[in-house]
Amino acid sequence: MSLIDLLLTLLALPVLTSALYLAFLAVTAKVILKPTNVVGPRVDVVVPAHNEERGIARTVESLRSMAYPAALFRVIVVADNCTDETARVAETAGARVLRREDDKHRGKGHALAFAFQRSLVDGFADAVVVVDADTTVSANLLSAFASRFVAGARVVQAHYGVRNPNESWRTRLLTIALAAFHGVRSLARERLGLSCGLRGNGMGFTMAVLRDHPPKAFSIVEDLEYGIHLGYAGIRVEYAYDALVVGDMAVSESASRSQRRRWERGRKDLIRAHVGSLLVQAFSRRDLKLLDLALDLLVPPIAQLVLLSAAGIALTLAAGTAFPLRFAPFAWGAAFGGIVIHVLRGWSLAGVGPAGLLDLLWAPVYVIWKLTLRFRDHGKSPEEWVRTTREVRS
Repeated sequence: MSLIDLLLTLLALPVLTSALYLAFLAVTAKVILKPTNVVGPRVDVVVPAHNEERGIARTVESLRSMAYPAALFRVIVVADNCTDETARVAETAGARVLRREDDKHRGKGHALAFAFQRSLVDGFADAVVVVDADTTVSANLLSAFASRFVAGARVVQAHYGVRNPNESWRTRLLTIALAAFHGVRSLARERLGLSCGLRGNGMGFTMAVLRDHPPKAFSIVEDLEYGIHLGYAGIRVEYAYDALVVGDMAVSESASRSQRRRWERGRKDLIRAHVGSLLVQAFSRRDLKLLDLALDLLVPPIAQLVLLSAAGIALTLAAGTAFPLRFAPFAWGAAFGGIVIHVLRGWSLAGVGPAGLLDLLWAPVYVIWKLTLRFRDHGKSPEEWVRTTREVRS
């Protein structure tokens, strides 16, 4: 084994480890058994909203039309620091409205903590379900959640998908990406008895969890942060793969850039704050759920993995013209193969058909676009609640 071969192989190990982890999740992602939908628990459906007057009525109407007894659930919209007619439109659509004005504590995390506390004080609900203000839901959302709460689940996450997949090549790629991130990984973790994590939209909590573990997550990725806090407490997030929430994804390049930039920066903050602690506690407590939460943070986004593997393969091919290489080509090739397996499994779950497969040809453009985010980091800080501009259709 030459020195160049050794160096290139060692360079491949982080990418190879991430890719094999994703490939393992892809081949493990299978539905075991679809639970029976039931009714029983009383539920507060909380909709945090900031300047959502254009789409909030559609969301409220979707929630009110769910196949669940009307006497057993309430739709509550939190009009958080709104400067438009969100509150009035939501009330007209039939929702209860909580108005919140707080210039110092802004953001979705604060809005949710406010609503959760009100639900606890009211004493009506046995559980709270969170749905974003740009979302429509499947009719069985609450019954699917109820079946899991009755069976003992304490926290549940629905499948989170895209309502406008055919808006552009970018939204089709996002559909595949969300199917991989939300669907593939969550199905695998549910089958393995791990925590699927929280996705911010379509997540449900028993009142006991909110009472004993009140959320103290107020970053731009408050859902991911709260899921980690629950993991420390030994609480697993179960995946309701038969329940669906879908939201509009940003269509324009500028809106997508703003949204993506905030997600990436928030995630980096969590890596610095929690990976070390998660790993230490995972090994000291012999807890695979905590280990998986750490791995989920450590694995780079697919776009970065694709770029790194492509660069590694190119470097290996160039070095192979001058040096004998034995292990490096295998390592980099296996890394790329693992990524392909994960992406194709996401495509199969996304339901976008051959057109979506062809859209994957745009992936290099998407990768380059993501890399430019760090050079265009202007505007509001990631801690602020910034409404992403979307195409809202009636």
